Amino acid sequence: MELTELTIKQAHEGLKNKQFSSKELTLAYLENIKKTDKELNAFLTVTEDLAISQAEKVDEKIKKGEEINLLEGIPCAIKDAILVEGQKCTAASKILENYVAPYDATVVKKLKEQGAVILGKTNLDEFAMGGSGENSAFGPAKNPHDKTRVAGGSSSGSAASVAANEACFALGSDTGGSIRLPSSFCGVVGLKPTYGAVSRYGLIAFGSSLDQIGPITKNVEDAKIVFKAISGKDPLDATSVDLEKFKNYKNLKISNLRIGVPKEYFVKGIDKEVEKIIKNVIKKAEDAGAEIIEISLPSVEFALACYYIIAPSEASANLARFDGIKYGLSAPAENLLDVYLKSKGRGFGAEVKRRIMIGTYTLSSGYYDAYYKKAQEVRSLIKKDFKEAFVPPEAGSRCGGKKVDLIFCPVSPCPGIKIGEKTDDPLSMYLMDIYTVSVNLAGLPAISLPAGKAGSLPVGLQIIGNHFAESKILAIASELEKLLK
Repeated sequence: MELTELTIKQAHEGLKNKQFSSKELTLAYLENIKKTDKELNAFLTVTEDLAISQAEKVDEKIKKGEEINLLEGIPCAIKDAILVEGQKCTAASKILENYVAPYDATVVKKLKEQGAVILGKTNLDEFAMGGSGENSAFGPAKNPHDKTRVAGGSSSGSAASVAANEACFALGSDTGGSIRLPSSFCGVVGLKPTYGAVSRYGLIAFGSSLDQIGPITKNVEDAKIVFKAISGKDPLDATSVDLEKFKNYKNLKISNLRIGVPKEYFVKGIDKEVEKIIKNVIKKAEDAGAEIIEISLPSVEFALACYYIIAPSEASANLARFDGIKYGLSAPAENLLDVYLKSKGRGFGAEVKRRIMIGTYTLSSGYYDAYYKKAQEVRSLIKKDFKEAFVPPEAGSRCGGKKVDLIFCPVSPCPGIKIGEKTDDPLSMYLMDIYTVSVNLAGLPAISLPAGKAGSLPVGLQIIGNHFAESKILAIASELEKLLK
C-alpha cells in the first residue's frame, strides 16, 4: 500500500514501528499534491516548510524513544476559512486574497498540540456559501472520481484532498451541509458535529448560529479520532460545551436500535439510483437486526426557505466587517462611502453579494417580522419535530412509543453534478441542500458515510442523531461501514 493511502491508525502504527518517518510520509503527500493538484485545485496554499518542520519534530521524538499519540506526525489539510497562524486565510474570496492569519483557530491549536502536520489550506465556496465549490474566487475544486464534476461545497477542497490521497484527513466547516455534501460527492466520511461540540473560535463566520467545524476522513475510525482531538469546551467560544458529561455509546450494536426513515425525504425529485442505494443500506441495517420505523418530520418541508432567510441574515451581519478599512482589500476612492462600495464591489463574488442583499433585506425595518422572525419560529418547529422523533438521551434504547435512536436518509438528492450545470440557476443549486439544512437549524450531529456508487459517482448515507450523540452515530457508522464492504 502507498504511504498516502494509509488511514490515521495505519500511519500511526507505521510511525511507531519505524517503518517510515513522519518526514517521509509528509513528503509523499507533498509529492502527490504537486502531481495531482494542478488539475484538481483542492489546495489554495501548500505550507511545505511548515509541514516539513512539524514532521521533523515528530521524528526527533520517535528517535528518542518517546511515545507519540494517534495524530502525531499525521499530515492533514485545513479548510481556508479556518485560521492557521502566519498563513494566508482567504475564505476563497478576493477581499481576503492577501490576508495572513494573526493567530491559530482553537481546532488548529489542538491539532498542533497533538503533533499533526499541516500540509496546507483547501479550496471552498467563497465564505463557505455554496453546495458545489464553484463559488470560489480561485476556481472550483474538481471531483477526483470525475474531474468534469463538482467536489461539492462548501468544503470542496477538504473532501477532494482526502479522496485523492492529498491529505490523510482534513477539517471542514458545515453551515447547511458543507461537510456532508462534499463528503458524499467525493466518497469519504464527513462528520458534522452537534452545534457547540467543537469550538468555532478562529473560523471566519458565515452563519454564527449554524456554523460547525468537523473532520473529513478516509474511514469512520479516523473521524472518531479527529473529532475527539478537536472537540470540547473552549473559553474563547461561549457556545462550546464540555462533552465529558454526555454518554459514550462505543459498544452500541445496530441490532439494538430503532432507525427512523423520514417519509418526507423519499419523494419526487430524488435521483432513482440514489434512492436505491440508500434503501439498500436501510435493508442491510434491518437484516442486521435494527427495527426500521417510518417517521414524519412535517416541518422539514419549510427548512430550505427557513435556512435561506436565517443564514443570509447572519451573513449580512458577519460580512459587514469587510469594509476596506480594517483588513482585506481596500479600493482607493474619493470618500468613505465609495471606499465601502468599491471594496465590497470588487472583493465579493456574485453569490456572496446575493446572500448579503437577501439578508440585509430580511433584517430591514418593515420586513424583519415578516421574514426573519417568522423563520426563527419555523426553526423552533423543525427542532420540535426532531425532538419528538428521537429517544430522549436519558431514556435509553427501546423506550415506549415510536421514538428512534438514529435517522437514516440521503445526504443529497443527486450525485455530484457537472461543473457549470446549475451555476445560472441559484434556486436549483439551493435544492441540493434539501436534506442537510434542517440538521444545522436544529443544531444536531450527522455523518455522511459512503454507501455505494451511482455509476462512477459516490453516494453518501446521512446518519442523524440527537444532540451530542456523536458516539452513537460513529459506533453505528463503523458497523455499517463493515457491512457495506
